[in-house]
Amino acid sequence: MLTSPGSATAEVPAVGGDFRWGVSSSGFQSEGFAPDSNWSRYARSGQAEDYRNSVDFLHRYDEDIRNAADLGVGVFRVSVEWARVQPNPGEWDFSFYDAMIGRIRAAGMQPMITLDHWVFPGWAVDRGGWRSAGMVDDWLTNARAVVDRYASYDPLWVTFNEPLAYVGKEQQIGGVGTLDVPGMLDRMVAAHRAIYDHIHARQGGAMVTSNIAYSAIGTAQAEASFVDRIADKLDYIGIDYYYGGSLSKPPNLVALLTNQSSSLILEPDGIYYALRRYSQKFPGRPLYIVETGMPTDNGSPTTDGMTRVDNLRDTVYWVQRAKADGMNVMGFNYWSITDNYEWGSYSPRFGLYTVDVTTDPSLGRRPTAAVGAYRDITGAGGVPAGYLPTRSPALCSIQDLPSSCFNPVTVPGR
Repeated sequence: MLTSPGSATAEVPAVGGDFRWGVSSSGFQSEGFAPDSNWSRYARSGQAEDYRNSVDFLHRYDEDIRNAADLGVGVFRVSVEWARVQPNPGEWDFSFYDAMIGRIRAAGMQPMITLDHWVFPGWAVDRGGWRSAGMVDDWLTNARAVVDRYASYDPLWVTFNEPLAYVGKEQQIGGVGTLDVPGMLDRMVAAHRAIYDHIHARQGGAMVTSNIAYSAIGTAQAEASFVDRIADKLDYIGIDYYYGGSLSKPPNLVALLTNQSSSLILEPDGIYYALRRYSQKFPGRPLYIVETGMPTDNGSPTTDGMTRVDNLRDTVYWVQRAKADGMNVMGFNYWSITDNYEWGSYSPRFGLYTVDVTTDPSLGRRPTAAVGAYRDITGAGGVPAGYLPTRSPALCSIQDLPSSCFNPVTVPGR
């Protein structure tokens, strides 16, 4: 049962021992040495920044997994890239993922495996990609092979990463036109529903989701076009939360459209409203923050002066508040373990460990101050009981209008 946010005290309790702390990453964005795919073609075409070899997770995964384990997290999210495991129809190579996922398990962490993080093989592009009716069968052939191979590792599953954002990116840079969008969504819905059943046939007690890119602008559309159509085949609700907006600070649409990372509006309290929305939409269903974090523009300070440490701690505070108010929050992943290729640019830096791909040939992993802060959080089960957020809650957050105006979350004593 949800309690009124005003009834909570400033001293939020720890989340408990069964709560999952984790880090997130994705294949194409971090692996390097990319095989032929839609995104390797986009990068080569000049429509996006030169991919180089990203942060070379392909060869340095052991270092990144050790760094994650040292944080005290229990979940490491990766994607198994279709273009790498099936470079040609009928040709399979799981060697990298066998080693990498095995290493995650050996380090004492549970894999969270994303089946589709916006990348598909070049041969699937040549067949028409998501504009083709045959894409569902091709996609399922790969996805079933991945599930069959790794179900015994007892991973958490994500089918499609941010499905509506996936469609939007293919419209922006790929071959998907406006009239193709309904067909792409229909095919993704069919693919999710089919692979959900296959996962449950192969893995007892499996937990499957498709994570939602939470934004007040477009949330209703995302729910109607995808989430509501697979609602009976979601074991937990995966939520990605990044940017805010409110009467206090209107959304910076120019920064969003032009990728000005350091000028984006960061309002950590918005994550409370996102969790509240889905607690009410899916009563009792577990909620998982699959991605959250903050970007900087090549490491420069944010316009409003918020640091990665402040953003992390404030965000965790609001997650703890949500759980204390009766929301069934089961986990929290930080995006991301390292900086990486942010879908066309290396300028946005999200990493706990920063990596300067464009100027540092060694690709050294340099810890940010948030590494120690996150280690403290995982060890204590959250921020300390007396912690107060560095920013007061926004006035009328756009994340949940009009509820955020007439039933706002507050920090007692402020």
